[in-house]
Amino acid sequence: MGFRQNLVRARGHIIFIVGLIAGLLVVMWLENLGDTTAKNTRNGQDLMQTFENVTPLPLAIRGESTVQDMKYARIAWTYFQNNTNPTTGLANSVQDYPSTTMWETGSYVIAILSAERLNLIASDEAEDRIAKVVDSLGKMRLFQDILPNKAYNTRTLELVDYGNKPSKLGLGWSALDVARIMSALALAQNAHPALAPAITGVLDGWSLDRMVRDGELIGTNVSAGEVRENQEGRVGYEQYAAKAMMLHGYDVYRAYEVRDNFMIQKVLDQPIPVDTRMHRARTPAFVVSEPYLFDGLEFGFDARSHRFATAIYLAQQARYEQTGKLTAVTESHLSEEPFFAYSTVWGGGSDWAVLTFQGDRIDSMRTMATKAAFGWDALFGTDYTENLVDAIIPVVDAEKGWPEGLYEATGLVNGSITANTNAVVLASLSFKATGPLMRAAK
Repeated sequence: MGFRQNLVRARGHIIFIVGLIAGLLVVMWLENLGDTTAKNTRNGQDLMQTFENVTPLPLAIRGESTVQDMKYARIAWTYFQNNTNPTTGLANSVQDYPSTTMWETGSYVIAILSAERLNLIASDEAEDRIAKVVDSLGKMRLFQDILPNKAYNTRTLELVDYGNKPSKLGLGWSALDVARIMSALALAQNAHPALAPAITGVLDGWSLDRMVRDGELIGTNVSAGEVRENQEGRVGYEQYAAKAMMLHGYDVYRAYEVRDNFMIQKVLDQPIPVDTRMHRARTPAFVVSEPYLFDGLEFGFDARSHRFATAIYLAQQARYEQTGKLTAVTESHLSEEPFFAYSTVWGGGSDWAVLTFQGDRIDSMRTMATKAAFGWDALFGTDYTENLVDAIIPVVDAEKGWPEGLYEATGLVNGSITANTNAVVLASLSFKATGPLMRAAK
């Protein structure tokens, strides 16, 4: 085969590499803007300087998997074996519930790549599974022919509402959700270059430029039949999503930067990075573990996110030391109404608030989250994180997967079983053995 033909076949992989290099250069540029951009200051002091005093915890990459690790990974993979539709190749977001979002579809791709690294599945099976996902992404009806809708039926690929009922108009698109699937597809393309043409073909059909404006991420909401665009993302989630878009060559410099929308809330002597903008529920923005877990497990931290993650983790450890209550908080599905909550380090104006999507306080539903326990243990590997995982192990369902965790108030199991949690367990165990998914497996 001639050079020209080889170049054509490799074009998708080349585009990915160029995008990755461009993204990393933008990150490096942004991290050195301190002397040239307006700083978020208080009493003349750059608030980012506070984090210079936070010593990042060392990453705990072990370089191997134990027998127990592999047992836990197989249980997590069981979820996807049970919940992947054989026709569409999509995985249910929750046990036996045939609906998904781009966020959870991204989680499924991450689960596939992690299972492959752990040798739970062969490379051919991993590639076939991702190819099916990509094929279905190409068949889905887009919201107003622009970008993926916020929810789809995993059996029919129909555009649906949050009740999984077909919707003529749809719900709009989520910039964070789209960025999540973009991250997963970039990692898939890196691991499986043969998928590059199919992935490029799907993304060429999405109007991705509509969700990037002046360096920010733009989503849409539908209210009374009216479509409204809005800036999307808060500190933590926004920077994770920005990195994902950078991998595909998009200029999202304002989404990656934090200084313009940033304050510090001290929680048990730890400086917690909080967004100054309101949450979509019109309550003060909240801080949870999840975006920092994704950042570390998938990309490997940058210098800033490593310090942020360290402070957020140490606050949770400090709460345990102060109260004796094992603390690993993030967003979680719930096994009872209202079925979803944000268990925060800081949110809604208070330390350790638990909030509904609408911003109501439901502190009695605080969950010690399985994914936060496994994620922090993989990243930092402390005695405390080992205690978290040990507390979660007895609640596992070997035939269904890992549940969301334990309700702190009652000690009962939060028995909802989801794609996100089981994907994070797999990514965590993969990280322990080989490091971030962006790093080439040895």
